[in-house]
Amino acid sequence: MLDRTNNIRREETAVLVGVMQKDQTEQQVTEYLDELAFLAETAGARTQKRFMQRLPHPDSRTFVGKGKLEEIRTYLTVHPADLVIFDDELTGSQINNITTELNVKVIDRSDLILDIFASRARTAQAKVQVELAQYQYLLPRLRGMWKHLERQGGGIGTRGPGETEIETDRRIIKEKISLLRRRLTEIDKQSFTQRKERGEFIRVALVGYTNVGKSTLMNLLSKSDVFAENKLFATLDTTTRKLVFENTPFLLSDTVGFIRKLPHHLVESFKSTLDEVRESDILLHVVDLAHPQYEDHIRVVNKTLQELNAYDKPCITIFNKMDLYEERNFDQWLEEPVKRQILTELHERWENETGGASVFVSAIERRNIDQLRANILSKVREAYHVRYPYKSEYFY
Repeated sequence: MLDRTNNIRREETAVLVGVMQKDQTEQQVTEYLDELAFLAETAGARTQKRFMQRLPHPDSRTFVGKGKLEEIRTYLTVHPADLVIFDDELTGSQINNITTELNVKVIDRSDLILDIFASRARTAQAKVQVELAQYQYLLPRLRGMWKHLERQGGGIGTRGPGETEIETDRRIIKEKISLLRRRLTEIDKQSFTQRKERGEFIRVALVGYTNVGKSTLMNLLSKSDVFAENKLFATLDTTTRKLVFENTPFLLSDTVGFIRKLPHHLVESFKSTLDEVRESDILLHVVDLAHPQYEDHIRVVNKTLQELNAYDKPCITIFNKMDLYEERNFDQWLEEPVKRQILTELHERWENETGGASVFVSAIERRNIDQLRANILSKVREAYHVRYPYKSEYFY
């Protein structure tokens, strides 16, 4: 929240709420709330309390039960907070009902992610994509959470006969969505032309869960200066660099990170950015090995790649942050032979899982980067051999 008196952003306080449904465990929901807290921190909010409730299905009126809502309200009377964030998507009527009960701003996970994307958007394309996603999120929630929208160019002649304010606002939003889609189509054409001009080169895309170190690896491999930060969605815009490994040129792109429960509208709006993944020849799937839920992150990314029809591309799985993994899992009393055995078993397991297409690195410590370069070069040369079987100048 911006303090207008001195232009300093004041840290907001947040209360998080999660529902444990029948197919979920307490550990899973705790991990989801951990991630929600990280999202809140990225957006500029400090989490001061969490609430969790086990329900067979969310309450249609207030998402959580009456007793839990009363518990949250009692807490807020003693410990006021700026906002309450729910870990799942809420309907417009649920937002309105909960806001009325708690008398505090209420948002859901999707709204929070959209807010982060809005703050991170830098290029014209990213800004249009985020604005489109925000309007698509808002449109079905107007009736339940109606609040008057600013009308640019409003006044006499802007309201149709017999229209209510909510109907007018719905019409304005639909027109805005249509305008943004047209603008995005124009930008997409320009982006497609740029990608087409790079068509002779093999294209490699870094993909992975958000905050796994893709941008750091991009900087390391390309010796460039791509923005990298220990926050979720540190970068939204695809960055592409031309690299040459042993006289073999190729293009390397850093793409937006994936996450659980990524809002559908955001995926739809960022379709053109994700085209970089779809049109790539090789994927580098970066994994934060030090994260306790890294296997779940792998599943989320693979599922997203399947939705993008990009799952069957040649892929190298890069297990990053080996330094942190060892720091968190090996104490000072663990004997060296035991450590080596654990690491050997870990490597063997993922060698089998990935068909030999995996490498363990630490981008921060630059550990095993030469092996990563060799693996990438091998995949790139294979791709060139398939595309240009008679052009040897790419391979020597």
